[in-house]
Amino acid sequence: MTFSALDSAITGPLFATDAMRAVFSDRAKVSAMLRTEAALARIEAKHGFVAKALAPAIEKISPDDLDLADLGRETEAAGVPVIPFVKAVQARLPAKLRAGFHFATTTQDIADTTLVLQMSDGLDLIATDLRAILADLSRLATRHRTTPCAGRTYGQHAAPVTFGHVAAIWLAGIADVAGGLPALRQRALAVSLGGPVGTLAGLGDKADKVIAGVARELGLAAPVATWHVTRGRMVETGVWIATLIGALAKMAEDVARLAATEVGEVAEPHAAGRGGASAMPHKRNPVSATVILAAHGAARGHVVTLLDAMAAEHQRPVGLWHAEWHALPQLFGLASGALREARSLAAGLTVDKARMAKNLDITGGMLMAGAVAAALAPSLGREAAHRLVETAASAARDSGRSFRDIVIADSPAKARPVAEAAFDTGPAVAAASAAVSPIVAEAKTIRARLAPRKRSR
Repeated sequence: MTFSALDSAITGPLFATDAMRAVFSDRAKVSAMLRTEAALARIEAKHGFVAKALAPAIEKISPDDLDLADLGRETEAAGVPVIPFVKAVQARLPAKLRAGFHFATTTQDIADTTLVLQMSDGLDLIATDLRAILADLSRLATRHRTTPCAGRTYGQHAAPVTFGHVAAIWLAGIADVAGGLPALRQRALAVSLGGPVGTLAGLGDKADKVIAGVARELGLAAPVATWHVTRGRMVETGVWIATLIGALAKMAEDVARLAATEVGEVAEPHAAGRGGASAMPHKRNPVSATVILAAHGAARGHVVTLLDAMAAEHQRPVGLWHAEWHALPQLFGLASGALREARSLAAGLTVDKARMAKNLDITGGMLMAGAVAAALAPSLGREAAHRLVETAASAARDSGRSFRDIVIADSPAKARPVAEAAFDTGPAVAAASAAVSPIVAEAKTIRARLAPRKRSR
């Protein structure tokens, strides 16, 4: 049985990537716990608290040496997995080294630092996906910077834009969130080392040096104060991930609507069997958009869980800290599936330029109503020009006649050349096209900041 769609053998591959699921697997968790304890032992040995042989002895233990089922059964009784983990590792250490293992630390230190290490690996995967998406969306926007299409507000035709501008707006939203990743890393990825009540009293006046050393060993930040009960780091990470998924959802929503049969301006990349329906063999449902929007719908609840965990009483809360274990891995998993599908859309979206051109004309030029009213205002006055255009639009809807023909016919003779010229989509296309380059340039700058990090040992 599975209680999470992300962990399910059936639905898991739809909603999360194998790579992200591996990052948050039980084996990865145990590996990060061992890595944390080894780093702690190495630094504590440097300051004379434990034997120098302890860290190498810990490093000889593999996650595969520990029985995950046994750890699970004992966690049920202990309340946290670190307690049975400590016992299991101690049993595999030479007797003379056991007393020094896990010295002066507490279960939350290891659990939090372990989660942070997993988060670090998860953010690496996210950064890789973001680099690809930013690059491919930049190419898509540039390729179609002058491809005219209908701009839509409230689901209706508004004024002409270009599809390159549409894609550039997707790019801008995603790049804006991506730009915050380096700072998020610096703030959120911090070692947790406070001891039983956050004072690290067992290390005396060497506490700060041990914290700094362990942080350096693990490639994490050294916090000024213990964060056992100040959970802003977890909230900030969760909110950032949910916001990223939201930026991807903007693209997914547009793709789903533009791929509708009646619109038909874009189509998702297609492979045999993808997007089919059990009762309708003709269907090509937008699977990528579906996965992204499902992630968006699920993410917000996990953010609420993280926010609730901030109300932590005293030096360690009852239950609220544990609730984070449900929320953060799920958010990373949802993000992985959404990013995978966004990469597919950015790299392989099919764009039907002919359909876009056809759809531009289905209202008989009504998309240019604003431009026409503005052009007629100097000669007719603003109110009269607006009234003429509004009346012509109503007449076009009622009669089925061309809006363009009605406007020109109803305009005073001296104003007709101005009205005719206002139906030229060239200025609208030029304006939309001009907005693409700065967005692409900014995305390139942000993408460079997401370069792969050097891995700590």
